[in-house]
Amino acid sequence: MSILNVEHLTHGFGDRAIFDDVSFRLLKGEHIGLIGANGEGKSTFMNIITGKLIPDEGKIEWAKNVRAGCLDQHSVLKEGMTLRGALASAFDFLYELEARMNELCDRMGTASEKELALYMEELGTIQDLLTMHDFYMIDSRVEEIARALGLMELGLDRDVSDLSGGQRTKVLLGKLLLEKPDILLLDEPTNYLDAEHIEWLKRYLTDYENAFILISHDIPFLNSVVNLIYHMDNRQLTRYAGDYDRFKEAYAMKQSQLSAAYNRQQKEIADLKDFVARNKARVSTRNMAMSRQKKLDKMEVIELAAEKPRPEFHFKEERAPSRYIFQTNGLVIGYHEPLSSPLDLKMERGEKIVLTGANGIGKTTLLKSILGLIPPLSGSVEQGDYLSIGYFEQEMDQNIATTCIEEIWKEFPGFTQYEVRSALAKCGLTTKHIESKVKVLSGGEQAKVRLCKLINKKTNILLLDEPTNHLDVDAKDELRRALLDYSGSILMVCHEPDFYEGIATNVWDCARWTTRIV
Repeated sequence: MSILNVEHLTHGFGDRAIFDDVSFRLLKGEHIGLIGANGEGKSTFMNIITGKLIPDEGKIEWAKNVRAGCLDQHSVLKEGMTLRGALASAFDFLYELEARMNELCDRMGTASEKELALYMEELGTIQDLLTMHDFYMIDSRVEEIARALGLMELGLDRDVSDLSGGQRTKVLLGKLLLEKPDILLLDEPTNYLDAEHIEWLKRYLTDYENAFILISHDIPFLNSVVNLIYHMDNRQLTRYAGDYDRFKEAYAMKQSQLSAAYNRQQKEIADLKDFVARNKARVSTRNMAMSRQKKLDKMEVIELAAEKPRPEFHFKEERAPSRYIFQTNGLVIGYHEPLSSPLDLKMERGEKIVLTGANGIGKTTLLKSILGLIPPLSGSVEQGDYLSIGYFEQEMDQNIATTCIEEIWKEFPGFTQYEVRSALAKCGLTTKHIESKVKVLSGGEQAKVRLCKLINKKTNILLLDEPTNHLDVDAKDELRRALLDYSGSILMVCHEPDFYEGIATNVWDCARWTTRIV
């Protein structure tokens, strides 16, 4: 049975087309991976099918009584809400039913016999719904999911505004799973999740009975949980049976066949044109020339998609710094309360260190403390001499109103317009992206703008906070290559062993010194 039908979907932003006559069908129990390069429209597609965006053309039709639950990569939690309240909000529709039930009970005292019969019937329906959805077990269900996602130790009465990016993702994910929708819509759910909870989510989705659509650039994760791939490319959506590896094989074969057919047709077109040109003027061969011209006119010409810009990352390097990049003496990191025991750490020139560990234990806080952006609660940090630091933050401010060009010009005012455009193009951004406002770009495209700033600055130490989040496969591979080639020092927060293996000279597990139980 079809849960969702999308027919003849066409959509764009300004003169930039995103979809052109796209059709899609979701069946019960399908586990779909929605893939494509940054900016191809994956999140836009999710917004259209959930009704957040109205398409230019096309029909979106859900089966009756289907409840969809969406994990949005840009979802926010409001200050003042507790973890328990955020998770329990999954049951808002049940609380509304309870309020209606109480209202009916109050009315029964003064109701006529006819009204009473109607109230009793509605009351019975509500009670059945509450029982079916485990309304009287909400607290235990909230605690069960909170425990599975490692949120119990944070305290369910804690304000959500105090949470790290990974902890917020866990809360939003927990709320979604508690809703038990008929279909899950997951937009990059592994961003900011630590390895332990990525494994938990992997097991959950593998055993999930209902359908889901998953956007992810995490290939091992995709391969573990999906049985269908939909590839978004050149305004089209193409279905492939199997996991990502099967898709790659099928896609490579399809491209090879298309290229061979294109080359054969181009040779045929050239031969036909040549014959027509040589024979159309002679009376004896004019009819044959006209026949071939008709064949040319009727021919359905094969077109190869324009080559997409592939990112090229080359970090500019500054002169070598002193032997020690930084040393800490009894450093205690944190904001209002300590996140670590006293730390005596040191990093030497040329080291490439990866920070790992659960969300919320202070990895980002440690980076900011080393940079001097956050004062230590106690102890000290001593930076080495001649440091030229490049810092990649986890997220970009979503309220900025600048275009990509303005954002780079702000950082490099001496660049000409040609140099700015060239720098952004090398990071895999097209002309239309370059002229757009940063805040309308996808998460991956925004990451490429920030990487553009980083690679055009001379550095000898890079501090990278989860640089792979939102990046598509090609950009991630190119970043990995560039970091392997970089002769400076690297201190990086990363939850993807497949990415940092071979780059890291040392891995620091921050769980060894954290004071927080997560």
